Amino acid sequence: MIIYHVDLKFIQPVLGTASSNPRIHEQFIASKAPDAPSLKEEVESLGVEAVEQRGTTVFPKTKDGQPFLWDYMIKGFMKDACKSMRDADGSTSAGLVAYKTRIDTLIFPSPRNIKLNMPEGSGIRVLERPLRIDTPPYPRVALAASEMLDAGTTCSFDVKLLAAKTKGTKSKPGVSLTKCLIEWFSYGQLRGLCQWRNAGYGAFVCTITDKDTGEVVFDNMR
Repeated sequence: MIIYHVDLKFIQPVLGTASSNPRIHEQFIASKAPDAPSLKEEVESLGVEAVEQRGTTVFPKTKDGQPFLWDYMIKGFMKDACKSMRDADGSTSAGLVAYKTRIDTLIFPSPRNIKLNMPEGSGIRVLERPLRIDTPPYPRVALAASEMLDAGTTCSFDVKLLAAKTKGTKSKPGVSLTKCLIEWFSYGQLRGLCQWRNAGYGAFVCTITDKDTGEVVFDNMR
């Protein structure tokens, strides 16, 4: 087993993803996340202010109002990054067979609530943007709104790997999960976390350190 510590810094603003309507979030979002905590815990984390801002996607918050990410959102990022990197020339991810199952069963971020530390002097703002929806008989344009944290927001968490590499077969060798992890988090500089990633929001840089040896295995913060 290997445990890595990740220090992450957003280089673009990051947007909240949870529906501010607890009933919608419970029925259509949290219920579809297999790694999510209890629905009650997730819905309660939205807070009273979120309930009053129906239609705005928000960050879950601690009791003292600090925004955070659920640990399963990191797993979701790794799956998304792995899916994309499998098509990249010479990628390690291309050799990771049944990658979703491997990430679910062998890789575990922690803690449950990953606190987001905003830059000094900044706060939670709201970004409004037009959203084009293709519906018959013609496209419609709606207004989407999301809570937003400024670039420079940071967070830290651990990633536990239950195996150094996957088991290989006669036709396919095993794959280093450390190399996969580095590949995925490097990709985060191009396509990051949370909402509207296609527009560059949520892009980040990070440092990955082996907790046992103190060795820095990846660093693109500089």
